[in-house]
Amino acid sequence: MSPAGPEEETELPGLSEAGSSRHSPDATGSDRQASPAPHHDGHRDRLRERFAAAGADALADYELLELILFRTIPRRDVKPIAKALIARFGSLAEVLNAPRRRLTEVAGVKDAVALDLSIVAAINQRAMRSAVRRREVLSSWAAVLDYCTAAMAHESREQFRILFLDKKNALIADEVQGTGTVDHTPVYPREVVRRALELSATAIILVHNHPSGDPTPSRADIEMTRTIAEIARPLGIELHDHIIIGKAGHASLKGLRLI
Repeated sequence: MSPAGPEEETELPGLSEAGSSRHSPDATGSDRQASPAPHHDGHRDRLRERFAAAGADALADYELLELILFRTIPRRDVKPIAKALIARFGSLAEVLNAPRRRLTEVAGVKDAVALDLSIVAAINQRAMRSAVRRREVLSSWAAVLDYCTAAMAHESREQFRILFLDKKNALIADEVQGTGTVDHTPVYPREVVRRALELSATAIILVHNHPSGDPTPSRADIEMTRTIAEIARPLGIELHDHIIIGKAGHASLKGLRLI
């Protein structure tokens, strides 16, 4: 049996292993503490649960907007973004109908977010239009007004739209005939009637918006409407109404006894 050489050291059992475990990272990560989940994760679950249990009426507008943003912004607290959008544009409807380039001016709103919001607005308008199409329009007047409001109330420029109806007052076509400036759209009465004849329409409803928000008809609105009615009537085309859409509501020229 040979004596130990001077270079050999005697270690206490387990000493080197203990030191190694204190100073070297565990390859499995078993001694690390898990990172806490972001605080907004629980908020998202709670908001979804409230919507599922009580419906949209239980949520504020900014909270409904959050539910949309959850999909496009998965790893960020979106409540400040939703509130900033409502503050910037004034209402949920105006957020959804805002131009995409203006939406991206809000901090945290990228192109993908703006596109998603525009898609939601388009789906809403399409659903409302489907509720009107091929139905007796005069008996679905509230649906007509809802659709026209969704489609036009938040436009930044005037639009002139015509609803063409068949002999049963069902919607044949819904067409934007012109887009103008913030306070004027050129309308050509003979072109309106010509298009009605092309579609074999027997009645029409005129619709245009006032971007100012006030739906009160102007003198020009009244005169143009009367001219179209005078041209259309001898050709068997009835002008049922001219509706003016504003953010503050709508005005019916027939209801106001102006036609």
